[in-house]
Amino acid sequence: MPDRILVVDDEEPIREIVSSMLQTAGYACKQASSGMEALAALTSGDEFELMLSDLMMADLDGIGLLARTKEKYPDMPVVMVTAVHDISVALAAIRNGAYDYLLKPFEREQLLNTVSRALENRRLKVENRNYQTNLESLVRARTDQLQAALRDLERSYDMTLQALGDALDMKDRETEGHSKRVTAFTMAIARAMGLPHEQIATIARAAFLHDIGKISIPENILNKPGKLDPQETAIMREHCYKGYQLARKIPFLFEASEIIYSHQEHFNGSGYPRQLKGEEIPLGARIFAIADTLDAITSDRAYRPAQSLAAARAEIKRCSGTQFDPEVVAVFLEMPDSIFEDLRRDILGQSDKVAYSTGAKG
Repeated sequence: MPDRILVVDDEEPIREIVSSMLQTAGYACKQASSGMEALAALTSGDEFELMLSDLMMADLDGIGLLARTKEKYPDMPVVMVTAVHDISVALAAIRNGAYDYLLKPFEREQLLNTVSRALENRRLKVENRNYQTNLESLVRARTDQLQAALRDLERSYDMTLQALGDALDMKDRETEGHSKRVTAFTMAIARAMGLPHEQIATIARAAFLHDIGKISIPENILNKPGKLDPQETAIMREHCYKGYQLARKIPFLFEASEIIYSHQEHFNGSGYPRQLKGEEIPLGARIFAIADTLDAITSDRAYRPAQSLAAARAEIKRCSGTQFDPEVVAVFLEMPDSIFEDLRRDILGQSDKVAYSTGAKG
């Protein structure tokens, strides 16, 4: 199908000559005797690849026609046709969006060369826009695929965590329920501190698997009903490092492994296994320490029933600056009881049986 060109001029002989030249070269032409008639032709539903417009016309001149069409028909190049004395106006039209200009009188070859260049410019612009549109569609499709893959990966992470947790439950029934609660409490405190989602996710994985190193502890020590002797205590304390070694080999748990390694450290350096102090302890481990103590105090133990949240708050406040980071303690103390009560209740509802862990041997 030939390219369609709208020829706009208030002088009929010029319109006829220009149209004849273009039709002989294989183009399809439509004529308009004024700027207003050109607008009517453009809005009638006909599509034009190019508009040739006289600059000086009575009702709507070429500049006005250009202004009315360039935003609505951005792909259609406009070539202004002008007399020599209008050259400065023609140049101004180019600055305002016209593709080029022709000076009257012009030769057939001048006309055809200008039209050919204008149409090629249009073709390149359309192709570039279509390429960008297709590229954007491709990027959206690839992004959707990537997001779906990430969701699948997250699900695989969850399954891996659950499998590791189940393995620990089979080894030490005391961890059942405790890991879920302490994870929920840790995440709640981290959110109250305003930590970003990605950091909270890492801390949550570490909290859930904090005792995973106990898988390597002999069962006679892990499940000993009485007090551990010094040698047994030393072996039990190895679970921090054992858990670190296990977690760091799993790529998505690498960052969490440092928290697992440090979850028994104390703010004043009296903890184990490395006697870290202050900010040497990963923030996630400092948050976890409070959540772990909160769960231990508010859960049933072999030698006493669960104590109240008020009792837990008092103990955590008492140990601020020694066992716990004072800044994290301050955030925890501002949090309402209902947050932790609701979390405990939700976790109870998720399990047919919940064992309340004390972490007494940890």
